[in-house]
Amino acid sequence: MIPYGKHEINKNDIDNVIEALKSGTITQGSFLNSFERSICDYTKAKFSVAVNSGTSALHISCMALGLSKGDLLWTSPITFVASANCGLYCGASIDFVDINPKSYNIDVDKLRDKLYKAKSNNTLPKIIIIVHFSGLSCEMKEIYDLSLEYGFSIIEDACHAIGGKYQDKPIGCSIYSSITVFSFHPVKLMTTGEGGIAVTNNEDIFLKMNLLRSHGITRDESNMEDPISKGDWYYQQIDLGFNYRMTDIQAALGISQLKRLDSNIKKRHLIAKRYNSLLCDMNVQLPVIESSNKFSALHLYVIRIKNKKSNKDIINSLRRNGVGAMLHYIPVHTQPYYKKLREKYENLDNSIDYYNEAITLPMHHQVTTDDQDKVVFELEKYLK
Repeated sequence: MIPYGKHEINKNDIDNVIEALKSGTITQGSFLNSFERSICDYTKAKFSVAVNSGTSALHISCMALGLSKGDLLWTSPITFVASANCGLYCGASIDFVDINPKSYNIDVDKLRDKLYKAKSNNTLPKIIIIVHFSGLSCEMKEIYDLSLEYGFSIIEDACHAIGGKYQDKPIGCSIYSSITVFSFHPVKLMTTGEGGIAVTNNEDIFLKMNLLRSHGITRDESNMEDPISKGDWYYQQIDLGFNYRMTDIQAALGISQLKRLDSNIKKRHLIAKRYNSLLCDMNVQLPVIESSNKFSALHLYVIRIKNKKSNKDIINSLRRNGVGAMLHYIPVHTQPYYKKLREKYENLDNSIDYYNEAITLPMHHQVTTDDQDKVVFELEKYLK
């Protein structure tokens, strides 16, 4: 089976993890601090908080921005459920903004129309989670301008997108958002086994997230209700937090993986361009991999079938023949849990059309030309 995504662990990764295991501190120590600094250096963000998953990073991001019961959170329906679930964890209500049929990101025109109507109904969102689907940036400047007009905060769900660029700046610099979140799950562009990180340029948001990831406990006397020193053993819980910490073992792996991220993304672009050349004569819509102001990290390579054959049947056929095709994603609002929460989610036709046409083909930097030839052969055989 040619997998749709695949992690790579090399000798440098193993050596760095062994060094962490021998260091004497395997929970939160020097490797974690170094990893957080490295991510800041890479993304040009001022602060970072590493946690045990991208979902955890989304959760504490929402909490740091004050999302709570009675608030509204909007996101894309074409995403993993965590992009919406993090709002539910805070007691908020969830709604969705339809996607652009070419980029598969939130459609700015549809967002603008939805905000205009929401203002008249007094139902504006407190937070919008923007999903950089497959590693391609959303139109952040336009969305940021809307946030200034309508008063919502922006979280960038960049779990697909570390290494991507927008306006020649790294995704994660957070110029047009309050917080950007990355995931380091094994199928992502780099991995820490499990893990995630939230980056921001706002020190208050950073301090809040840092507190929330570790039980709401502080050892910093300046943050204590009773600042009288009792010794370095003393701590206070000043908020209700969680055990979302990343270990030094995971951070050690992340430090090593980050060093070859850019070279691996270059390999992905070569693979995507070859896919494009092989598929250009078939009746499929090819993904956008870069434009005048965007450079995709290419976590996924998604095509859309345009000959009215069932994409689900094609996916099953490919899988029977050794090609690990997938579908990213089943629209969140069609999931049984979300249908229980709300009777109807309106104006999401593009997302349903996408779901009926999309196929994720194998995309990782270890895909070979032979792999690609097999993928295209099996796809063409079914389409014809």
